[in-house]
Amino acid sequence: MESEVDGWRLFLELCRKAGSEKALNELFQLLLTPEEREDIKTRVLIVRELVKGQKPQRQIAKDLGVSIAKITRGSNSLKVIKEDLRRLFS
Repeated sequence: MESEVDGWRLFLELCRKAGSEKALNELFQLLLTPEEREDIKTRVLIVRELVKGQKPQRQIAKDLGVSIAKITRGSNSLKVIKEDLRRLFS
């Protein structure tokens, strides 16, 4: 368990130290598979749409070509975040 925490903290520190979009992109190219990057991209788009609140969840799922379950997971995650984090997506 401790190595998981240390690994996560190291990951966060590497992201912070990247310093530029180019360096951060290179870091993610190194650490994440194309599928993992695609999953993150989709999750960001889901959360952004949910934060906007302009479309029903089923429409978001259709527009992004994902299951309603993925939209529901994103919606459930939004229930426990602070407003400051929510504003990042506005």
